[in-house]
Amino acid sequence: MPKHIAKTQVASLDVDAQNCFTPVCPDELPVPGGTEIVLELNLQARYARYRLGSKDSHSPKAMWVADDTHPQLSPVEGRNVDVRWKLHAVPGTLGFDLLDGLPAPVDYDFFVWKGVEPDMHPYGACYHDLAERLSTGVIEFLRTRGVTTVIVGGLPTDYCVKNTVLQLRRAGLAVILNSGASRGLDPRTEAEALETMRRAGVSTIQSAHELEGLVK
Repeated sequence: MPKHIAKTQVASLDVDAQNCFTPVCPDELPVPGGTEIVLELNLQARYARYRLGSKDSHSPKAMWVADDTHPQLSPVEGRNVDVRWKLHAVPGTLGFDLLDGLPAPVDYDFFVWKGVEPDMHPYGACYHDLAERLSTGVIEFLRTRGVTTVIVGGLPTDYCVKNTVLQLRRAGLAVILNSGASRGLDPRTEAEALETMRRAGVSTIQSAHELEGLVK
């Protein structure tokens, strides 16, 4: 991590900080402690010139939805799907909403809705497809504004956050993962994700307070 970063070159990204990934919606994909990240997300945004966000936005008729015959995490055939998941983040439901205490989507500097197509289930916020051909505009937004560093938090660490972080790194951006603003779905896959991100050159902090003095 560099000694100093100009705030004008920093963005903060809230990845899928939605009720569907918290115990507020126990029948969707509840991440333990998922509701606890709001304060840290808001704190990290204070150190950034731009604040970006993303949401899962899924059809109840999506081809990857798990059922009694096809359990969660079982493979599903398709170009832009990989495994099945419980239905979550359906527009108009509580699970679709951002966590209480976060800005409304319209109040972010840039916002992405992903997974809208029934035959597509992306994880990262930077591309609509798993092959990473169809950009959501996140990377372009950051580049055109001279952003060099992105502070990332959100849900879950082991899937949407990890994939977003790796996409940003492949785009040549420095990434700081705020562990205080992230939670994992499963301890094993979360540990694997953290190691993958570390190997990709991602810096990790435990709290946004560690940015004091670093970002000016």
